[in-house]
Amino acid sequence: MNYRLKLLLFFLSALAVFFLLNTGYSAINTISRLDQVEAERDQWQRPAEVVQALEIRSGDVVGDVGCGSGYFAMRLSPRVGKSGHILAEDIRRLPLAFLWFRTILKNEHNITVIHGDVRDPHLPAQRVNAVLIANTYHELTDSQAILANVRRALISGGRLVVLDRAPKSADIGASPLAEHEISAQQVENELRRAQFEILTVQNRFIDKDPDNESWWLIVASKS
Repeated sequence: MNYRLKLLLFFLSALAVFFLLNTGYSAINTISRLDQVEAERDQWQRPAEVVQALEIRSGDVVGDVGCGSGYFAMRLSPRVGKSGHILAEDIRRLPLAFLWFRTILKNEHNITVIHGDVRDPHLPAQRVNAVLIANTYHELTDSQAILANVRRALISGGRLVVLDRAPKSADIGASPLAEHEISAQQVENELRRAQFEILTVQNRFIDKDPDNESWWLIVASKS
């Protein structure tokens, strides 16, 4: 091997190492910022009560549909314990990559990252004890297909908890925020159509978030 080829290989190797180190540093920096944002979110999101609504126990399998970077998945993980499992699904690859990296950094071995699609979160049939859909339902383009697949994944009596923003009357048809809001009544109707039993509806679960929006929470079950 001549000198120039050796020099080229050395240069390419150095570039690869630099790229990996830079990528790793950027990822760690982003995750650090995520932790700060989530700590602030803890102050108003009421995560403990959302998790409680799922009624999960150690050893359970829980689906987090539309998990994003893992705000709820990371909080569900200790509740199911080492013998349980969190199936964290999203259709966006970048948030899933950050969640996967977070599970490694935080040594969370009971979280599985799943890349779903717009009609199917790819949860295993009749294996899931509970499913959470938080701040995601308003984004669904085929809610009935998603609900049918969630119902198929749940065991008999399994719970579905849906949490989302309520629309303001001023936003309806007039504000871009309306695209990120949906009424509890509409979701309740769609859940009934998908053969879920409605257990509780809290129309003002969160009275005001930092953007002065209210959130509702619906608990349903597979009968």
